[in-house]
Amino acid sequence: MMRQAAQQYLQLRRSLGYELKEPGRLLLDFADSLDRHGVTRLTIDVVAAWATEPRDATAYWHWLRLSAVRGFAIHLHTLDPGHQVPPADLLPRQYTRPVPYLFSEEEVAALMRAAGRMRHGPAALTYQALIGLLAVTGMRPGEAYRLDRDHFDPVNGTLTVVRSKYGKSRQVILDSSAVAALQEYGRRRDRLYPHPAGPSLLVSMQGTRLNVISTERSFVRLTRVIGLQPRSDRTRPRLKDLRHSFAVSTLVSWYRSGVDVEARMPVLSTWLGHVDPQATYWYLQASPELLALAAERASRHHDQEAYP
Repeated sequence: MMRQAAQQYLQLRRSLGYELKEPGRLLLDFADSLDRHGVTRLTIDVVAAWATEPRDATAYWHWLRLSAVRGFAIHLHTLDPGHQVPPADLLPRQYTRPVPYLFSEEEVAALMRAAGRMRHGPAALTYQALIGLLAVTGMRPGEAYRLDRDHFDPVNGTLTVVRSKYGKSRQVILDSSAVAALQEYGRRRDRLYPHPAGPSLLVSMQGTRLNVISTERSFVRLTRVIGLQPRSDRTRPRLKDLRHSFAVSTLVSWYRSGVDVEARMPVLSTWLGHVDPQATYWYLQASPELLALAAERASRHHDQEAYP
């Protein structure tokens, strides 16, 4: 079984100090695919065919998938030279940052309604909570998956985000409606899973922590259910775009209200968990409306300096 071999390989690598979160998930997905098709020996063609799925994904995603399984191929080759190792340069490492798909409030509401109609009640409950949480907090999806029940403090209305990007942790303040929604989710979750498999705040249909790959796939299906279409080859509705939508919406509201956006930018950076505020300034390029507001503000500031 390839999955068993992949699990043993990951265990070995992690014992050496490698975390391998996303690569590990991709490798197990690869191994499951091999097992489904009865493949017991790696070839360059087999690896390349899996790595380049889906066909309409970016070249960088294809390279990332290849890199996630290449170490495993090397490992198997040392045990059995009959396994082939794909060359490191088989696929180009060509990264172009995708343009975020900015969800409107109506689209977020439609996604939550569609989630509520999912066939499995536990999935409907969790996906509604996940989509709503990401939309109102701007958290990264991975941060939401890692939340445990004791990270939610309904008394103080906070969520503690742990082991975020670069190992940072932070607190996110929730408004009263978000607190009430999470409390209701918790009550219904506990009725469905009185003996949980783990401490996770958001649970899968099995009562376990959410899995990145299956969650992303389910979200893509929800976007199709409500009729969302890619706006270009590089702009497709993704779960992480709820975070981008939150950031852009916050900046737009600040510009419209006339506040000093530059002074508030560090606050948004801290909220989003950015180590460098420059990462937050990237959002100024993400929306034509936001770019226009920023240009208008800059123009007014220039006029005031020129004609005091």
